[in-house]
Amino acid sequence: MKTQETALPVAVQLYSLRTLPGSFDETLAQVAAAGFSTVETVGDHGCTATEMATLLAKHRLRVIASHLQLEALRDNLADVIAFNQAIGNDTLVAPYIPALVGEKRARVFQATGQLLGELGRRCQAAGMQLLYHNHHWEMVELNGKLALDWLFDSAGDSLGFEPDLAWITFGGVDPVVLLQRYRGRCPRVHLKDLAPQGERPEDQVMDGAVMADVGYGTLAWPRLLPATRDAGATWYIVEHDNPRDPVASVSRSLAYLRQQLPGILNL
Repeated sequence: MKTQETALPVAVQLYSLRTLPGSFDETLAQVAAAGFSTVETVGDHGCTATEMATLLAKHRLRVIASHLQLEALRDNLADVIAFNQAIGNDTLVAPYIPALVGEKRARVFQATGQLLGELGRRCQAAGMQLLYHNHHWEMVELNGKLALDWLFDSAGDSLGFEPDLAWITFGGVDPVVLLQRYRGRCPRVHLKDLAPQGERPEDQVMDGAVMADVGYGTLAWPRLLPATRDAGATWYIVEHDNPRDPVASVSRSLAYLRQQLPGILNL
């Protein structure tokens, strides 16, 4: 019989734990102790594929996605694919494209979408999938539609979407609207929350947004979680961009989802 931890499709983005002291091995030990069985990595964490596979096996963890910088995807895609196949991961994510920050020209998002679409087709040919993870700057309207839509319309069907619900909300767009628009293209979803107005613990501010643990902020999770399910999410990824106590933060988010998800997913 599966335990609740392994039955729930909830992973943790290891970026949330980047400030922990100690080795990558020690970080994975804390992730496993917190109750997670799956993770989303950020590149190779300084490991060879063999080293990472060994550490994952040691802590009984599995990788369900990996964030890679655009430069690595563009210039070294074959190596990136080989590394991730060796550790059992089939999902690559472009998480942050510096050139798009503050950009307000549709043609730049179109060009970026064309590049990601081509990379997505190369990933598909290798049995992988490529996703794009948003922040808030893609929520600006350009020539009548969102910058994000210019990007995806240009990319075509080879590029999937990893919506970050907090950043979408912070950007002034209803996440449910985007989830419905990209239904079937959202196999991974980032779950984080935004703190109530007036709460500004300075060490939790990220790019103007004040983050909170899932279920402890202002996002309407009873509305959002069913919408992510309907959009095709197969993994829910807990993240906090700048937590004061990383392990406590992701643990609280997991505890909230343990209460909410079973009924939504009929587990």
